[in-house]
Order: sequence, then C-alpha cells, then structure tokens
Amino acid sequence: MNTSVRFKNLEPSDALKSYVSEKLDRMEKYFNGPAEANVVLSIEKFRHSAEINIMGDRLIINGKEETGEMYSAIDMVLDKLEGQIKKNKQKGRQYRSKGKPGAMTSGQAMDMDGEPPRVRVHHIEFKPMDVDEAVMQMNLIKDNFLVFTNARTESVNVLYRQKDGNYGLIQPRA
Repeated sequence: MNTSVRFKNLEPSDALKSYVSEKLDRMEKYFNGPAEANVVLSIEKFRHSAEINIMGDRLIINGKEETGEMYSAIDMVLDKLEGQIKKNKQKGRQYRSKGKPGAMTSGQAMDMDGEPPRVRVHHIEFKPMDVDEAVMQMNLIKDNFLVFTNARTESVNVLYRQKDGNYGLIQPRA
C-alpha cells in the first residue's frame, strides 16, 4: 500500500511512520488493486489525533480518532476503517448477488451457528374446485392461504387472505 504520513504540530518520527505503514500493510488484503493511504498525525494541547484516508478499489474511506496517546489513536482509527471496508465489501457482494437467480447472500446462506438454514417441506394435496369453493374452504380452515387446482382452468392457483380481510388470487399465466 502506498502510504504518505504527515505530521502536524509534532516532530516527524520514523517509529510512528513505520508503525502506521506496518498496520496499513495488514489492511492491503482487503483491496484487489493498488491502494493509497494518506495519514495525518497531529497534536493539539493534550489530544493526539490520527486521520487516515484510504483510496482503492473504487472505494474512499475516511476515519479520524482522538485520544490521549498517539499509538492508541492510530489503532482505533484503523479498527474503524477496517470495519468500514468490510461493510462496503459486503454491501458490494450483496448487490452483485441480487441479480443472480437463486443466489443467496452470506446472511441468508448461513445462520449464527455457521450452518445452512433448515427448510421445512409441507406436502399438500390439492383438489379441483372453483374459486368460490376455495373461499369457503379457507374460511373453514382459518389459514392465510390455500393451494388448489382451479376446476375451470385446470391450473394450480393460490388463494390468500389480505390484511384488510379481503382475498387475493394468484393464477399462473401461460
């Protein structure tokens, strides 16, 4: 990672430069191409602040932290930047996977235990009936939807109860 370090109200120190460069080199794994980092380390009275701007992979990330010690300010701002990078990379993965049919994002594919989610399968038997008969059947079973074969069209239909109490019908189109 190409790193430039500037000092403001502070004597330039090779130790601080190497510390920042070493920490930023660890973040290079998140970028596919070349990345550039601009670091400004400054002291104002008793506040030590570290401001880092990283540009790479069509991504610009900024972070600033102020503490009582310079090394802790650098560590805190780098933690903040790492979180931002991970969030933006994950956002990009979710956006790209939305267009693919059947693609699942990492949140959908795995639950908290790291296992794929369980899918419960319900087998139903549906008989040919009219829409009016399906509405009567749905009132009897007190369910939110009913799958049936439409006697007129001989296709599978879904009748569902809407929030306002009315019914909706899903019919396949040829």
